[in-house]
Order: sequence, then C-alpha cells, then structure tokens
Amino acid sequence: MTNPAVASESAQDADLHLETRHGRRSFFSAVVSIWLGTTMEYVDFALYGLAAGLVFSDVFFPEQTVLVALLSSFATYAVGFLARPVGAIVLGHLGDRHGRKKILIFTVTLMGLSTTAIGLVPSYAHIGAWAPAILIMLRILQGFGAGAELSGGAVMLAEYAPTRHRGLVTSLIGVGSNSGTLLASSVWLLVLMLPHEDVVSWGWRIPFLASVLVAALALVLRRSMDESPVFKAFQAKKASEVQSLEQLPASGNADGDSGWKAFMVMLGLRIGENGPSYIAQGFLIGYVVNALAVSKTVPTTAVLIASVLGFVVIPFSGWLSDRFGRRVVYRVFCALLVLYGFPAFAALQSGKPIVVGAVIVVGMWLGSLGIFGVQAAYGVELFGVEHRYSKMAIAKELGSILSGGTAPMVASALLAASGSWVPLAIYFVVMAGIGLVTTFFAPETRGRDLALREDAI
Repeated sequence: MTNPAVASESAQDADLHLETRHGRRSFFSAVVSIWLGTTMEYVDFALYGLAAGLVFSDVFFPEQTVLVALLSSFATYAVGFLARPVGAIVLGHLGDRHGRKKILIFTVTLMGLSTTAIGLVPSYAHIGAWAPAILIMLRILQGFGAGAELSGGAVMLAEYAPTRHRGLVTSLIGVGSNSGTLLASSVWLLVLMLPHEDVVSWGWRIPFLASVLVAALALVLRRSMDESPVFKAFQAKKASEVQSLEQLPASGNADGDSGWKAFMVMLGLRIGENGPSYIAQGFLIGYVVNALAVSKTVPTTAVLIASVLGFVVIPFSGWLSDRFGRRVVYRVFCALLVLYGFPAFAALQSGKPIVVGAVIVVGMWLGSLGIFGVQAAYGVELFGVEHRYSKMAIAKELGSILSGGTAPMVASALLAASGSWVPLAIYFVVMAGIGLVTTFFAPETRGRDLALREDAI
C-alpha cells in the first residue's frame, strides 16, 4: 500500500496552481458549477423520492391497494438506480479518456431534460398503463446521467482542491446534494398547501417543470469551467513520457486494471451510507404518511429542517476528515447509524409529529449528510488517476443498486409481508453495519497524492 502522506511533485504543482490568479478563478468556477450540477442531480432524485411517497400512488397506480401502490411507486424509483451503473461504466470511461468537463456537461443536460419531462407525463387516468411506462423510461435516462454525475463532480473538486483542505473542499459535493434536497422539499411544501385534488391533478408537476432553471444555470457554468489540473497534467505526462509510464514498477495497481481491493472497499462504504440515507429521506416519507397516517407536511418539513442543518454538518464532517483522517470519521458515523436503527423505528410508532420529525432529521443528519461529507474525498483518494472516474463511479453506483436505490422498495416489501417495523430496523442496521465493517479493511488516505496511477490499496 502506498504511503498517503507522501506528496509528489505533481501534487505540489497542483497546489501551486491555486496560487495564480487564473488558478484561483478556475477553482472557484469549478466549485460553483459542480455545486449547481450536484444540486440538479439531487433535485431530480429528491423530487422523485418525495413524489413517490406522497402522490405517485394516486397519479400512476390508482387502482392498487395503498401498500401495493406505494411499493409500485418505489419500484419506479428503483429503476433509475438500475441505469446508474450503466452510465457509470460508459460515461466514467469516457471521462477517464477525454476529461471530466465534457462528461459533466453531458450529465447535467441529460438529467435536466429528463426531470423536466417527468412533469409533462400524463396520468394513468388519461393514458392508462402508458403513464407508468413513460415514467420508467424517463427514470432510466435520469439514472444513466446520474451514474457519472456525483463521482465526476467529486473527482473534479478533489483534483482542484489544495491537499490539506481536500476533505473540506470535496465535501461541498454534499452541500450541492443538500441544496437539491432543500430546494425540492421547499417547493413541495408550497405545493402541499394546495387542496389535495389539485396536488394530484396538476400541482405535483410544478417542482419537476421548475427544475429546468437549475439545470440551465449549471450548464452555462460548466461550459465555462476549466478541466481538472490533475487530469491535464496526467494527459500531458502520458503524451510526452509514454515509455516512462510503461516502465513504472508494478506496485499496487500500477496498470489501473487488475486491482479490486479499492473497488470493494468503495462498494462497502457506499452501501453503509446510501442504504440508510435513502430509507431516512425516501422510504420514511411514504411510511409515516401511508402506514402511520401522519400528515404529509410533517416528513416534508423534517426533510427541509435537515437540509438546512446540512449546510453546517456536511462541511464540518469534511473538515473533521482533514483533521483526524477519513477512516476514523467514517467509522464513527457508521457506528452511530447502527445504534440509531432500532430506537428510531420504535419511536416512529408513536405517530407524534415531533417524534416523527426528529427521527427523520437525525437519520438524515447521520446518513445522507454527515457520512456523505466524508465519503467524497475518501472515494476519490482510493483510486489512481488513470481510471479514477470510472472505477469510483461504478463502485458507487453498484453500491446504490445494492442499497439506496432499492432500499425503499425492499423496505416497502418487508412492511407489506410482515406488517411490522422490526424487519425494517434489521434491514437498516445491516446496511449500516456493512459500512462499519468495511472501515476495518479500508486504508487511511488523507493527503494522498492524486497524481499517482496506482490505487491506495
């Protein structure tokens, strides 16, 4: 395993890049454009997650029972995640070959168009089974673009960031996701002020149609940002020193093709974060509304409150990883999620709005906010520069299928089969536990030179 504390001349050059006026301007342009693009991705998925839990049962599956309709809604939610690994494979490899910038422009365009189009899909009452079929197709397009968006943004930020502040800077990818969740929940709170009949008939379309504004702004900024300095330096080195690169010693994963350890570590870390995250901000919305008869405004308000807190929690967790290391901070968050599972689901059964809101806020604070703020830099540092984009994206999106993307659907099926909250808590704890166990096999990567070709493990 390479020593993560040792920085090469390439890494020092990347830090010096920020000392020039143009370098600083490029850095801030990249930060803002990545933030907006990630906001767009999470507007997409937060809008859909909220809509699946709140109204899609009525709009697209009106002839089913309450629980079956909820399961069907979350099944269409899961379909988007099935397309994400395909996007990660195709677009990730293109990003490694042709640059991060081009792919990030494509992903934000595709996701923006797909999300806007969802707001135009006719209901089941108008076109029957074609309605959910079109919905599924648009979810696939969303997922294909999203498969390379989050990892590409994290790679771009990490490859721009000064080494000693990489955790903090790269955690801003989480601030973007949090901004998307906040924006989606805010718009949904306004929509839910309408009469229920109006929400089901046309009100639910407003958030999806309005998302095109975020996508357009992100696209403009991404077209103007520079390519990652680490990637440009690597491409220049490959072009001028081909023979030297071919003669590098085969330590670690020097050829970038045979190493699986870092990939499996990233997969485990992702499962431990993504599963609990999507249960906390996705499944619990529909669960408390449909199974516990809690007012729709309670979970939506809780998501809004958690999103506001996230603007502090996310960068703070990134800073903690710069101060104490990626591994120990990640481990603490996973351990807290394990301890949270059973008490959280037991407390929900009271149905009291203040308790339900607190459970959702704490769940999001631990899973989708705090732990995610550490994951961005950790994931980037696990992989070598030559195949960083594709390997990180594939590992993260495969982890999404095995956890986050399918978690609401699996949890709905467990609830329908058992009628009890206990299997839900077990499922939650198992996923968080996978992340906790993985940290004992993961290396510490804080300060690692991102110009290295080999993986960190």
